[in-house]
Amino acid sequence: MPLAGEATISGLTNSPPLSLYIHIPWCVKKCPYCDFNSHESRNHHGEIPESAYVDALIADLELATPKVWGRKIKSVFFGGGTPSLFSAQSIDRILSHVRMLTPLEFDAEITLEANPGTVDTANFLGYMQAGVNRLSLGIQSFNNDYLKALGRIHDSEQAFQAITLALNTFEQVNCDMMYGLPNQSLKDAVQDAQTAVLLNPAHLSFYHLTLEPNTPFYRTPPSLPDDDTSSDMQIEIEALLAHHGYKHYETSAFAKKGKQAKHNLNYWQFGDYLGIGAGAHSKLSYHDKITREVRHKHPKAYMEKALQGNAMEREWIIPKDELGFEFMMNALRLIDGVPLDLFQQRTGLNIHTLESAIKKAQDKGLLVIKQGNMRPTPLGQRFLNELLELFLV
Repeated sequence: MPLAGEATISGLTNSPPLSLYIHIPWCVKKCPYCDFNSHESRNHHGEIPESAYVDALIADLELATPKVWGRKIKSVFFGGGTPSLFSAQSIDRILSHVRMLTPLEFDAEITLEANPGTVDTANFLGYMQAGVNRLSLGIQSFNNDYLKALGRIHDSEQAFQAITLALNTFEQVNCDMMYGLPNQSLKDAVQDAQTAVLLNPAHLSFYHLTLEPNTPFYRTPPSLPDDDTSSDMQIEIEALLAHHGYKHYETSAFAKKGKQAKHNLNYWQFGDYLGIGAGAHSKLSYHDKITREVRHKHPKAYMEKALQGNAMEREWIIPKDELGFEFMMNALRLIDGVPLDLFQQRTGLNIHTLESAIKKAQDKGLLVIKQGNMRPTPLGQRFLNELLELFLV
């Protein structure tokens, strides 16, 4: 498939770190706030074509491997959907082929997302034995009223059971939490955070509920806390996590010392990633260009196309004049920012191409440059969208 666009960059001297993303598109029930490429398993009469989908993933990876030939994979992430719907045998089969086809680093971070409503001891042990060393649990809340409002399939008791089992099985555990939920009070939001820190996982993610287009919540909005209440929730949650030793290192991410998510850090530092699976996206750097790819979105179409040797729906070169925004859209999510020279390392462009936008951001008090490092100020963190808009062409 020919690439759209003609723009090239001056030349990357070194390839960025490379991660692998593997998309499992099915879930038991699609949540009303979710805009990810996920499909309810009941649409397949309760049955998921698991083996056939794994065949497609392997075929996709085999065809994609020459593009990243010889490059080490530093992290693997199984996202969804609900990857924990797949058996440990299927995860093991996928990872076995990853190891055969790519130079996977011996200490690679291998993460699997799991829903507390799809958890059992045997599967967790099987995932660990297959090589998964980091589990990310979609908890969202420990309050049954809010879980019900969010359309989650698990309850509070299942959440506690899943976290306890995960902490006893995996080297690292992340809990995904949300705040600003329908009719949520400040007290209840803080209570959720207090419960999470007492369980003491290595990593916590706290996301503000947003109403995304093409979701039931967007079409029929629930009653959400006002902006001032949501802001108070954010401030109190961040203070509580800091008190318990969680460093706020990215807009929505908090980690104990040395426990940051390596896979996500690679995204935010504008590293490369190969995405396989239905609707998966890739960003790959070459000497003179940076490309993006997207796989066929619907699982059935993806499986058919992958087995025919054509899993990719579209591939294009990122235009040179968009690279600055693309880089900043990721890097400025990091609380401590990035070294200035990382921009040239990752884009092949000189940081001076952004001089005007950087000066505007500094003048507005949204960005600070100090000792060769660029980071958002606390004001820039709070008004991240306004900061990023300055870098739009």
